[in-house]
Amino acid sequence: MKHLQRESETKSLSERPEHSAESPLSIHSMTVAYQQKPVLWDIEYETPAHKLIAIVGPNGAGKSTLLKACLDLIPRATGLVEYWGESYASARSRVGYVPQRESVDWDFPISVLEVVCMGRYRHIGWFGRVSKAHKERARHFLAEVGMEDYASRQINQLSGGQQQRVFLARALAQEAELYFMDEPFAGVDAATERSILQVLHRLKQDGKTVLCVHHNLPTVADYFDEVLLLNTRVVASGPVAEAFSEEKLRKTYGGRLTLLDEVGESLARLNRGEGA
Repeated sequence: MKHLQRESETKSLSERPEHSAESPLSIHSMTVAYQQKPVLWDIEYETPAHKLIAIVGPNGAGKSTLLKACLDLIPRATGLVEYWGESYASARSRVGYVPQRESVDWDFPISVLEVVCMGRYRHIGWFGRVSKAHKERARHFLAEVGMEDYASRQINQLSGGQQQRVFLARALAQEAELYFMDEPFAGVDAATERSILQVLHRLKQDGKTVLCVHHNLPTVADYFDEVLLLNTRVVASGPVAEAFSEEKLRKTYGGRLTLLDEVGESLARLNRGEGA
């Protein structure tokens, strides 16, 4: 780890590229290591505002790690992360997060409405009372994801897709400007996938920015505006029509032909100008 720190120290602040204070998220020279083995290496990325952005890469590429490191959930070996030119501590109230469903203890005894009200704590304060107004606001977001009729249910009584919708409602209840979502489409039914996609489009229309870890390559061009191709390092980033190419996907996935065949039609649509 010490050699990572020494390398970082050789780069003065004056050498780092200027990041726009208008960018929701700016990452400079970020390295994350587990037991001295780099999982992310020298990440440089600036998020465009008001876009739906897919983070794409093979298993073990560091996609979830990227989100967690940006949110200070895990330590960074080196690097700087800024939100609109500020630290995460300063911008925390403007950032929402939907974790992977598998990372949540669904046996905890709590109702659907109580889960969504947790997203209101930044407005309420951790020791404040959940007022009727806040509960009504939480019900509003449950309605957005089609779960208003389940408000009194225990969270462990729901299907996987329903649980994912509730967690999405909790994130919406934060009323953030930038959202991190870790594989929100993973393992959900078709109805939930449509519901999530509708919410993403609504967030974009409202001027929000969404960074979404996504594993289903054939839908990238249909669901997202921009893509970040990641495999320990940033392979490419930019508008889907430019960065989501066969050449760059091969660099990202190491030329796994079977997988690339699955996105052939998606790439063809992009080439015809029928993408996102």
